[in-house]
Amino acid sequence: MADYGQLVERLEAIGAELDDIAFDQLREAVADGELARPAPDKKLMQARRAIETAAGVLRQLDEP
Repeated sequence: MADYGQLVERLEAIGAELDDIAFDQLREAVADGELARPAPDKKLMQARRAIETAAGVLRQLDEP
């Protein structure tokens, strides 16, 4: 049987890393006086949501 729990933990760690990257980019944009969100932010959030979805599916597979 596959250990989906470990995969979920890894995905959650990747999601947290994406959050950190996005936050750093937002902080830099504000420091630079930009008024709009950085261009990559939308794609980072899209990737984050995809990871959350994948983790949710794996959690369901891990249920009895």
